[in-house]
Amino acid sequence: MGVATDASSPATAGPAFEGGGIEIRKIEIADVIECIEKGVRDFSRAPLYGIFFGAIYAVGGLLIVWLTFTFGYFYLAYPFIMGFALFAPFGAAGTYEISRRLEAGEPLSWPIVIGAVWGRVGKELGWLALVSLFTFIIWLDLAVFLFLVFYGVHVPSLPELVTQVFTTAYGLWFLLVGNGIGAIIALVVFSFTAVSPPLIVDRDVDFVTALTTSVKTVLANPRPMLAWAVVIGADLAISFVTLFVALLVIFPVLGHTTWHLYRRLIA
Repeated sequence: MGVATDASSPATAGPAFEGGGIEIRKIEIADVIECIEKGVRDFSRAPLYGIFFGAIYAVGGLLIVWLTFTFGYFYLAYPFIMGFALFAPFGAAGTYEISRRLEAGEPLSWPIVIGAVWGRVGKELGWLALVSLFTFIIWLDLAVFLFLVFYGVHVPSLPELVTQVFTTAYGLWFLLVGNGIGAIIALVVFSFTAVSPPLIVDRDVDFVTALTTSVKTVLANPRPMLAWAVVIGADLAISFVTLFVALLVIFPVLGHTTWHLYRRLIA
């Protein structure tokens, strides 16, 4: 069991950071596992709401893939999909509200769940999403640059590209460098979105405070937060393999888990 056994009780270890009425707790990997279990439990208590938000995100992913192939940019489909994952913490805002209401014993309804988040904190979440959008644009620019470095202006056909990437040393280097840069960018985005969206949903804070608190939280809990990032990456990979169908369940479970991790980390 981690050092913080309940969201409403103080951590047994000293706070990693205090300021502006916000205290960051220390947790362990066991706490991450327990929060995942709570996320699954929240989804089972309100599955239709979770599937609704998961379906929206899944349709968005399918739309991106369709557009890239329709306009002949199939070689950017993978970077687009991976970049799209940067917006998952904001797409899951509805699941934070669901978990908050389940935790408080408050009733659930479609107007409440859909309207509560944006009605109270849409502006601050919007600013956070803008930061992710800026990062997304940088990632796409880097993806195009890497493709030009490795393949020039000549775009091979899809079968040729797949064959080169997975059967040649040159293609494997392209895959390794691209995923390496993408992982670095993803970790940066993860650091400022790990707890900032649920913090904004739960408290009256501005997006700068939420962002800096999230970064400090990740730095104060590197091992458990890295483990959580790996879980997110693995789940999203499963979703992509299943053509986003798995997102109907995985997306809301990740959202509910994020809420419980926030409650475990922030006092």
